[in-house]
Order: sequence, then C-alpha cells, then structure tokens
Amino acid sequence: MVKHQPLQVYERQLCLSCITGIYGCRWKRYQRSHDDTTKWELLWSLILLVTFCLLLIWFYFWWEAHNDYNEFNWFLYNRSGEWSDGTAPILATTAAGFTYIAFLMVLALCHVALGQQLNLHWLHKIGVTAALLTTIVGVISVNQTWGQEWDVVPVSLQATGPFLHIGALAAVTALSWIVAGQVARAEKTMAGKDFTLVLLGLYVVPLYISSPCIMDHSTLKPRPEVFGHQGAPTLAPENTLWSFQRALQMNVTGLETDVVISVDGVPFLMHDPTLRRTTDVEKVFPDRQMDEASRFNWTDLQQLNAGQWFLKNDPFWTVNTFSVKEKNLTSNQRVCSLEQLLKLASYHNISVVFRLQRPPQDHPCFHSWINDTLQAVQRSGVPPSLVMWTPDEQRAQVRRIAPGLVQTSLDKHDPHTLHKSGISRLMLRYSQVSPSDIRNFSKNNISLTLYTVNEPWLYSTLWCSGVSSVSSEAPHVLRKVLYPIWLMGPREYGLIWVSADLVSFAVVVGIFILQKYRMSGMRSYNPEQIMLSATVRTSSRDMNVMKEKLIFSGKAVAGGGSHASVCSNSWPASSSQRVNCTRSMATAKTTTDVHLLLFGSAVT
Repeated sequence: MVKHQPLQVYERQLCLSCITGIYGCRWKRYQRSHDDTTKWELLWSLILLVTFCLLLIWFYFWWEAHNDYNEFNWFLYNRSGEWSDGTAPILATTAAGFTYIAFLMVLALCHVALGQQLNLHWLHKIGVTAALLTTIVGVISVNQTWGQEWDVVPVSLQATGPFLHIGALAAVTALSWIVAGQVARAEKTMAGKDFTLVLLGLYVVPLYISSPCIMDHSTLKPRPEVFGHQGAPTLAPENTLWSFQRALQMNVTGLETDVVISVDGVPFLMHDPTLRRTTDVEKVFPDRQMDEASRFNWTDLQQLNAGQWFLKNDPFWTVNTFSVKEKNLTSNQRVCSLEQLLKLASYHNISVVFRLQRPPQDHPCFHSWINDTLQAVQRSGVPPSLVMWTPDEQRAQVRRIAPGLVQTSLDKHDPHTLHKSGISRLMLRYSQVSPSDIRNFSKNNISLTLYTVNEPWLYSTLWCSGVSSVSSEAPHVLRKVLYPIWLMGPREYGLIWVSADLVSFAVVVGIFILQKYRMSGMRSYNPEQIMLSATVRTSSRDMNVMKEKLIFSGKAVAGGGSHASVCSNSWPASSSQRVNCTRSMATAKTTTDVHLLLFGSAVT
C-alpha cells in the first residue's frame, strides 16, 4: 500500500546550483554537501591558487612588456628565419587562461562563503593542470630566449606600485566577508589570524614602495628629448630616409641607427646580420640571401628595395593608415648610407648616434673600419658636435682626428672612469639604471640616453627620474606625452595611503561585527534545508517554488532496510546517516516523475 506524506515546499536555489554545478558538476541537491573538504580536494584548491598567482604574474609581465614587443619578434626571427608577430598568440592564450582560472577561483571562494564542500570536477582539474604546465613552459622559454626582459617587472612596479597596493588592499578587504563568516562559525580560527597578518602587512607595504613619480612638483626636470630609433620604424621601413623623415615630422631631437661597413668601405644602415628581413635580396640575389650584409658592395646594395617588405608584412599594423602617396614613398625606399643620414641631420641641425659594427676578420675593411667611418662623417659636412661617437676601439685616435665628436659609451661605468676617458654621454638600456644611478650621472654632468622607450608609462617614469633623453621606436606616441601620466607629492601620497588603510580597517571591523551578529542567533545555516510547513507558502504567491510529494511503499521501505526506518522516524543529525537515508530513499522510489528525493521528519 502506498503511503502519502504531506507536500513539502522547496525554494529554488538557481545561484547555488550554478556555483556547485559549474565548479564540480553538482547540480542536484542531494549531490551537495556541507562536510569538510577532503585533503585531496584541498590539494587541488592549493594547485588552483598557485596556478592563479603564476598566471597573474605571467599576465602582468606580458602587459608591461608591450614596450618591447618588437624586440621579442626580432628574437623570434633570428631563431626561425620568418618574421611574424609572436606576441599575438601568447597574449590570446594568456588572457584566455587567466580568465578561466580566475573564474574557477571565484567559484571556489563562493563555495567557501556558502559553506559548501569543494569538489573540483575532473575536467577542470585537467584544465588547471594544462594552464599550470603551459605557463611554466612559457616562463622557462622566455627565461632562456629573452631573459633580460624580466627586468621590466621591477621597472614597471615603480609606475604601478602605488596602484597595485590600493587594488590588493581592496581585494583583501572584500575577502574579509568570507573570513569573518568562517570565524563567526568558530570553524576557522586560524584563518582569522592569518588574515589579520596579511592585512597588517598590506597596511605597511607603502613604506617599501619607491616611485620616482612621488616627488615635489617643483623639482620635476624638463621633458626628456626623444631620439628616433631607426627613424620611426612603426610608420615607415626602418633605417630608410623616409623613416628618418617621418621621425623628424614627430619633432624628434635626434636620430639613432646601426651602421655596417660594405665590402668596398661604404658605411650603410642595417640592423640585422643579413638583408633578408628588410630588403628583397631573395629576389635580386637569391644565391646570396643568407650572406652577411657586410659581404655586399655598395653597388649591389643600391639595387635592393628596402620598403616593399614593410607594406607586405605590416609589422606594426599601421599600413592601413597610409595614404596613397605614403605607400608609394614606402615602396620605393633603398638602403641608406651613413653619409646620407648625416647630411639629413646636418640640414635639420639634429644629433645622430649610431652603433658601428666591426666587420669579420676576413673582411677587406677589418682594420680600416674606424677610418672609413670617420671619412664618411667628414664628407657629409655635418658639424662634429651633432655626432655621438660610440665605438670604444681607437677612441684616443678618433679624438685626435675629430676632437669635436661627442664621445659616447654604450657600457655602464662610474662617472670617474667616464670622465677619465673623455666620455660625456652614456647610452644604455632603460633597465640598466636605477633612479639613484640617474641622479648620480646627472650630478656628475654625464648626459644619459635610455633605449628603447615606446610606452607613455615608461617615458613618464624616466621623466620623473631625471633622464635627459630617450630613444624610441614610437616618437609619434611620446609626442603626445606633455606631462607625466601621474605625479604626486609625498604628502598627497601619504594622505591617500593613510585614508585607504583607515577605510579598509573600518570596513573589515564592520564586516566582522555584522557576521558575528548574523551568526549569533542562528545555527549553521543549511541552504538546502526543507521547509516543512506547506501552509507557509501557497501556490498563489508569485515566486518559484518546487513541491515534491514523497511517495513510499511498504515494500520499498522494507527494501530500504534499517536506514529507511531511521529516516521515517526522524531526520538524522549525523552527516553520514543523512547520506545513507538519501541513498536508501533514492532506491525506494517506484515510478513517477519525482525528480529529486529529499527527506525530512514526517509531520502533519
């Protein structure tokens, strides 16, 4: 005989179902649990946290490395022989992986806040493992091929440190709701102590934050001069006359380039060891395309086109902004000689700095490379004061022949050594100097030029540091930076710091008091508890409720064994007995369209 129990009313918990369903595929009520998370799942939670932190650092690295994307692509070209934008797939996969892992972290925190047992689904475990291993492989690869770029992280923290501190403080303050809930239930007393230590640590972090942009406004030095690195290579083919002319249109105060000596002793402009990337040597001299650039004579070099590759590859995605005239000028560019560049600089009265590459030992100009270059400088008619001479070899001889040249070093030395060698300028990578180094060189009358600076945040940071000039591949971008992106006095920053700490402290204390008040008059809340009074909510109310009729048969109850009898008398307090009741009653159903069996005390 079938026994009927009163209708029992259940509130739909779509949000909870989505949280537990997406995270662990626990969509049904009877699949969820408030038991403690197993050690195995705690291990996976730790792996998820480590993956999130590693991806966060990886994502931050690539975000700030945007300044040097062209340098990275050049490294890839030297390894593969094909030019492509290698940063695009890395950014896409990093963004996708970080979004996925961050979403899982949010779901895990929601589980903790709701008192649900953590149980990451096996598909997510595969995804987390793949993200972790991929990121580790990426870090190792970058460390081997582009290890110097890690220096961008401490440099960028000079610009982002104060803002990252505010963001971290806001995130930890928000987490206090979860921690306060755990402490109020007297479940995780250690969590409260650890949280307090982390929060206090964040409160004093600004004591160790150092940024050159935290300074008195009146001490800000003049805007750094901008040199066009290889001209304006984002707007025209690098190291061509059109590229340098485009840089001049952006109001640069100097030009920077790389110089190679041809077989017949003509210094010309070329950055790569070969001509494959920036000329059509494969078409004109197919048998010599892998030869070094210095193995060609000037007559052969003049036959090469140095602009069509730019229109074809569009390395900076700027070709679509060109006019028809600009495209024609670009497609007709030739290899440029040092003498042509110096004449252009002399006409516009701007400085030129170049790196001179020494030819191989079997090259005809191996011994005369310095004299060949000096002769080109003298033939151009450029004032010596506009030329920054960088080679260390035979520097004393160069000073005797052309005393007016500005002696410049590409290696970092102390000011005393530089003055002793007659060097008045330094040209270094932006990551090679600290703000204290910049101040020291400035105090000793050593002009400093840093390369390659393409991003406004980096330009602003170096401006605040007191750098006199920078070399850039994007002068059209830096042209728009008329003042540092952010600049605040020490008092202003101190006020922001103390205010943020006080607001955070007040919010955290309020959250702890509120959570304690909420938990003081109630037992540990079970969001799946059954509402036994069918009269409390009627079908006429405008809300989504689910009514399930518990159907028992004598035969089914008997088949349920001792567990069924226990469940029919009272709802067990033990979690293990509740699980057994659920399983027993699940086997006791006969037919029906009953979707989910949840049991409570039989009351009328």
